[in-house]
Amino acid sequence: MSRPEDTLPPDLFYNDTESRKYTTSSRIQTIQATMTHRALSLLHLTTPSLILDIGCGSGLSGEILSLPSSSGTPGGPHTWIGLDISSSMLSIALEKDVTGDLFLADAGQGVPFRPGTFDAALSISAIQWLCNAETSEESPEGRLKRFFGGLYASLRRGGRAVCQFYPKNDAQKRMVSAAAVKAGFGAGLLEDDPGTKNAKTYLVLTVGGGELDGDITGVVRGLEGVDVVDQRRGGKGKGAKRGVEQKGSKAWIVRKKEQMERKGKVVKASSKYTGRKRRIAF
Repeated sequence: MSRPEDTLPPDLFYNDTESRKYTTSSRIQTIQATMTHRALSLLHLTTPSLILDIGCGSGLSGEILSLPSSSGTPGGPHTWIGLDISSSMLSIALEKDVTGDLFLADAGQGVPFRPGTFDAALSISAIQWLCNAETSEESPEGRLKRFFGGLYASLRRGGRAVCQFYPKNDAQKRMVSAAAVKAGFGAGLLEDDPGTKNAKTYLVLTVGGGELDGDITGVVRGLEGVDVVDQRRGGKGKGAKRGVEQKGSKAWIVRKKEQMERKGKVVKASSKYTGRKRRIAF
């Protein structure tokens, strides 16, 4: 059986019929609720927060975000803004009169919000669609780069994001997590029920700042099956040494400039002299 993302782009696949079928399915409602609660537990929110719901669809996750903490929503009720490429899905959300603000946008073209807008972000069953390109002018790598770059900029320092997705294979897992790390995130992959048909993959992301300083190990410490990737180590796990970016190196300087540009700051253009050590003049 072919995967939905391999058949049509999401804005075409989720037409009026498919969107209503998705929203009214009791099985999908249960699965979506379970994954949303799991994502919230990984976000570790303790107070009402402003959350971006990427691929919000008809607002199934948003309805949970709006619940008070007494209903099992940690730190809730939360304020949320939803982003989705399917106008049919958003129409159903409007019919349901959801509490969040809704935006029609393609996450593969970026996240159109001001830097530092959100305390946290979540995405349920959406970012695997970014691993496909609909035109010859685009590529999955380019779509993922624009998405994670925009997401990183839209989150405040110390903020977190959790993206549940269905990777096609290990190569796709690596492509997605590598794109997140290149954008500046600390990133960890967590898999529930691995090796079964019910397996769920969560990409847990942190933005530098606060007590974690971008180190994902603080988020997933004590959880089994976590594959830790930290851009400061250049590899997996605490013992990785190969490919480490040294502070002050050209790669380190270029990455910092890219992060500043995404935040709207003006930086000096890089050249062949960037990161080169100056000779001591006598």
